[in-house]
Amino acid sequence: MADWASGQYRSAAVNQRLAIHTFMRAPGALVDVRSPSEFAKAHWPGAVNLPLFDDEGRAEVGTLYKQQGRQQAIQRGLELVGPKLAAMGQQLQQIAQQEPGGLRIYCWRGGMRSGSVAWLASTLDLEVVVLEGGYKSFRRWVLGQFERPWPIQLLGGGTGCGKTDVLHALAQQGGAMVDLEGLAHHRGSSFGGLGQPEQPSTEMFENKLAQALVAQEGQAPLWLEAESVQIGRCRLPNGLWKQMQQAPVVVLQRPQQERIDALVALYGAEAHAGLLEATQRLERRLGPQRTQEATGSIRAGDLGSACAVILDYYDRCYSYELNRRSTPITTLPVEGLSAAAVAHQLLQLKSA
Repeated sequence: MADWASGQYRSAAVNQRLAIHTFMRAPGALVDVRSPSEFAKAHWPGAVNLPLFDDEGRAEVGTLYKQQGRQQAIQRGLELVGPKLAAMGQQLQQIAQQEPGGLRIYCWRGGMRSGSVAWLASTLDLEVVVLEGGYKSFRRWVLGQFERPWPIQLLGGGTGCGKTDVLHALAQQGGAMVDLEGLAHHRGSSFGGLGQPEQPSTEMFENKLAQALVAQEGQAPLWLEAESVQIGRCRLPNGLWKQMQQAPVVVLQRPQQERIDALVALYGAEAHAGLLEATQRLERRLGPQRTQEATGSIRAGDLGSACAVILDYYDRCYSYELNRRSTPITTLPVEGLSAAAVAHQLLQLKSA
């Protein structure tokens, strides 16, 4: 694949290339100059996409490189990029004005795409640095974070116990936590995608997760919700999942009616069509009779009765998974307590 498309070659015009850790600490706006489809799949969180080539152009230059060689591919790249230089220069100036410290630019491998855009920025007297190794080096850093040991403490409890609210209350009271479901845009059940933004790719989820973990570095314990390995379509990275399997768990115990009330409040505004579809996905596990009972209650507007039927299934699954754990389990009754009050108890529990 050609220089610009693959980043195989380095531009001599820009010498300020920084290794990943130095690049992270440098000031300035992040600019991803890969193609729109590369960026859409996953990118450095917070980066702005300013593609040197669109998807078609990248494919054309890459094919030309393979079939006719480097010189012909570069010539075609110049033809594609030339008419866009003025507009791209203006965009670079606008981006630089939005955040102090200049520009931090990366492409796939830290080659000619990032080098070329950095050259353009430098001709406009903009401060600019390029990521050595490109997005690939960032991904190596991301995956490395999941192999590091983290002081994980899991927060468990049946569906409707308010675990996510408790995690955020913990953070407000000075505790360290990472909201896995928030990063995945999914609440982790058949109903978990209702009312949520579109889920990121697993790669993008990993990128955000690595940064969230590092943001809590040096604090202990690090609270995570006791999730399954799959949160909707996002999969937890293997290194972190193994650590979660070995972590102690605090299990919240809240009466069923409180949980039903919480779930009705959470999902009550959702369209019945979405609730019915999510319930019907559980039919193989609920069985036809309970599925019919639950869907009938939803159609009748009796969400509390539907929740009671579905909770019975989820509680049995949760008890089975909990009983399989070999790590320490602490139960914490939280009847009638707010998320803030539960968080306070958890902080006291860990400091005792």
